[in-house]
Amino acid sequence: MKLAEVLADGFGRVQEVVHEAVEGLSAEQLAESPGPGANTIAWLVWHLTRVQDDHVADLMGTEQIWTSAGWLDRFELPFPAADTGYGHRPEDVDAVRVDSADLLTGYYDAVHEATTAWVAGLDEAALDRIVDDAWDPHVTLGVRLVSVLSDDLQHAGQAAFARGLVLRAT
Repeated sequence: MKLAEVLADGFGRVQEVVHEAVEGLSAEQLAESPGPGANTIAWLVWHLTRVQDDHVADLMGTEQIWTSAGWLDRFELPFPAADTGYGHRPEDVDAVRVDSADLLTGYYDAVHEATTAWVAGLDEAALDRIVDDAWDPHVTLGVRLVSVLSDDLQHAGQAAFARGLVLRAT
């Protein structure tokens, strides 16, 4: 298996869990908190997508899909365009409301497509490129991509768990 295939497989797994976590849920269920102060499914999927979009666009040297493809306007959230959800308080989490799961999966799928198209062209030498020298040791492209995958999979798993709690409560 080639490196690009491993990365594409990892991001594909995120996509599968994202779709499974939101499939068939109403707008109310997506916005339901599974517990006091807990993250909603809508917020978790929006946040993991924003992080992937933000980080991968930075690595590619392109504008984020959030702004370039009009997702910012479609979501109509009360946050600045650059907001990815880091540091959000419970009231910020509650502000992430969508009309349907299709909005969440549509945005994720657009980011996924851009991500996998880009990683398909990477070779092993590219992974050693330093992308952030503010850390010691410096962060390489490979480390950043694994970090995004790890963060995405954790949040997708949290969304899947929250789905179970929300469905059990109904």
